[in-house]
Amino acid sequence: MHNEHTNQHFQLRIDNGEYIEAKDYMPDGYRKHLIRQISQHAHSEVIGMQPEGNWITRAPSLRSKQILLAKIQDEGGHGLYLYSAAETLGISRVELIDQLHSGKAKYSNIFNYPALNWADIGAIGWLVDGAAIVNQVSLQRTSYGPYSRAMVRICKEESFHQRQGYEIMANMMKGTKEQREMAQDAMNRWWWPALMMFGPHDTDSPHSSDAVKWKIKRETNDELRQKFIDKTVQQAEIIGLTIPDKDLKFNEKTGHYDIGKINWDEFHRVINGNGPCNKQRMEHHIKYHNEGAWVREAAEAYKKKRLAKQLEIA
Repeated sequence: MHNEHTNQHFQLRIDNGEYIEAKDYMPDGYRKHLIRQISQHAHSEVIGMQPEGNWITRAPSLRSKQILLAKIQDEGGHGLYLYSAAETLGISRVELIDQLHSGKAKYSNIFNYPALNWADIGAIGWLVDGAAIVNQVSLQRTSYGPYSRAMVRICKEESFHQRQGYEIMANMMKGTKEQREMAQDAMNRWWWPALMMFGPHDTDSPHSSDAVKWKIKRETNDELRQKFIDKTVQQAEIIGLTIPDKDLKFNEKTGHYDIGKINWDEFHRVINGNGPCNKQRMEHHIKYHNEGAWVREAAEAYKKKRLAKQLEIA
């Protein structure tokens, strides 16, 4: 009875638009949902550094190399903020990484596709980060305070990433026939996986209703996906790219674009470990995580030594 009353009070706080902080009461379901969502978000930021990192040495100019380096550095920082936010829920960084390596924790489907050429870097920045922004702007108002505050800075940096990608695509569409074909090919390969990033349709998503009730998510998967489609179709038209969807059309009644059917079999296949680069992404992460163990051990030893000195002085 006491727990039921506490849960009602918790929901009342959510309904009143209050933020929940780390030391506040929260139902187990709310905590578990946040750990799953924030850790998946953190893992996606860190794994997402891989397809772009592969192009640092092959960027076509010094300017584009500098921008790409800054972008990848931002993504590492986003992972750090998000792991820190997840830790406030009582789970350690070690446990979060173990869950990733064991396959218990997932990361976004999109990072299991290869970046084959420089146009892919444009498509990742414009489409992938563009989809992330639509989702993350909404998360700035998420009900969990530490997550909400982390998202404010992340959104500012993601908007820079989106502009960087769009600039690459726009420049390629002003270039040679081969460059225009390269940009369109990247568009063809990244469009549908970018739409899948928002997750399954709300009717098929087991977590969606609780997330909306608790205001962890302020908008549903389908609402967010529609926002992204409406915005991106017009951006593509401006630079002359074609959306690879023969069923795409503007619906005068709804004021939104209707699209063809998303291949959810592909989405589930990739999420379950059978995408083009799943094995490669995870092997890479595990290898460098293990090789960096000495850095973590040295930092921990330094921390202990410093604490011992402070205790001596005290």
